[in-house]
Amino acid sequence: MRRGFAELLADRRGQLEAPHYPEQVAAIVAAMVLAFRSGKKVLWCGNGGSAADAQHLAAEFSGRFLRERGGLPSEALSVNTSALTAIANDFGYENVFARQVEAFAQPGDVIVGITTSGKSPSILRAIEAARRAGATTVAFTGNGGGPLADIADLVLMGPHGYSAIVQEVHITLGHIICDLVEQDLLFA
Repeated sequence: MRRGFAELLADRRGQLEAPHYPEQVAAIVAAMVLAFRSGKKVLWCGNGGSAADAQHLAAEFSGRFLRERGGLPSEALSVNTSALTAIANDFGYENVFARQVEAFAQPGDVIVGITTSGKSPSILRAIEAARRAGATTVAFTGNGGGPLADIADLVLMGPHGYSAIVQEVHITLGHIICDLVEQDLLFA
């Protein structure tokens, strides 16, 4: 068991040391800081475990991450079950986030779509709607990025592998993004 645990940690450490992460994270931080400083918001969407990550990271901004500060306008689009079920029923599940983006996104906002495959129709449509609204689009993805990486303005490209591995990288780098955004807003 100890050997298996050591191998697991070594594998995760290697995934988090990918050379492209600092540049991707810096670009996402800059977009979010600009949005917050401009009175704009950050909206998040994802399905399943990625919905949980979206809610978690949105709460780090609207509540706080590490430092005392005012709340930042950030929300996950998966939290309103009435909206989700009504939109899914009336327009199809693939539109549950796009309809909300159409309703809430404005130029200068940041819309983050999280999907480990980059192929989720509901996330792809949300990012397309965000682009039409003039928002900055961010993809948290993995496994080569899929079509989402081709349409998002900024991409956080997780590793190849099963969903849990990609999600672990997303949440770890998401926390780093939250920390850097707070630092920039409070100390720059």
